[in-house]
Amino acid sequence: MTDDAVPDLRASDADRERVAEVLRDALAEGRLDMAEFEERLEQTYGARTYGELAPITRDLPVAGVTPPPPVVSLHKEPVRDGSWSGRIVGGEGSSTWAVAVMSGFQRRGRWTVPRRFTCFAFWGGGEIDLREADFAAGEVEINCVAIMGGMQIVVPPGVEVVVRGIGIMGGFDQRETGIPGDPGAPRVVVTGFAFWGGVGVERKQTRAARRQEKLERRAARELGEGERHRGH
Repeated sequence: MTDDAVPDLRASDADRERVAEVLRDALAEGRLDMAEFEERLEQTYGARTYGELAPITRDLPVAGVTPPPPVVSLHKEPVRDGSWSGRIVGGEGSSTWAVAVMSGFQRRGRWTVPRRFTCFAFWGGGEIDLREADFAAGEVEINCVAIMGGMQIVVPPGVEVVVRGIGIMGGFDQRETGIPGDPGAPRVVVTGFAFWGGVGVERKQTRAARRQEKLERRAARELGEGERHRGH
């Protein structure tokens, strides 16, 4: 995306609120009269892009909104440097094991998944969330042993998952197996053993990505409604 395309980027609700706050301050300071304030406020809440928001506060002392820097590419799940390669970092990993005995454990947020991560749960459970994680290698193994307990593995869209665990009066979730990964994305191999327990695998976006999709759908819906009104 070029610099020229930045004004065409979609503005968020938070961006519009920042502009509205600048307008309220300008009204209180006497820089705008009530008619100007109401006119600009209407423009603010009707703005769809940064290019439409920027002129509203251009003649006021404090800028209302600054477009973000241009990005190289867009991905269905936000990747911190624009590509999966930025998340395959090498090294030993932040943590190589986890244990839950009549208790629970979590590995989530920013952490580095080692080449082999081993976890054990007895009358307990654990959550292994890879959505914000880095990876020590292009292929990592998560070895789960669940005895009368359970574990949940959450992976981001684009990651290939292979499940090879064995269950006796228990099981390993196979639903995500066989879905091709994105080019350059890591491969997660789930192995281990479950007895009267289970290991689930779920593919889910981050909250930020879901929130962004919701805003985009809402903006597209509002744009479509506006075009229909203009067509009447």
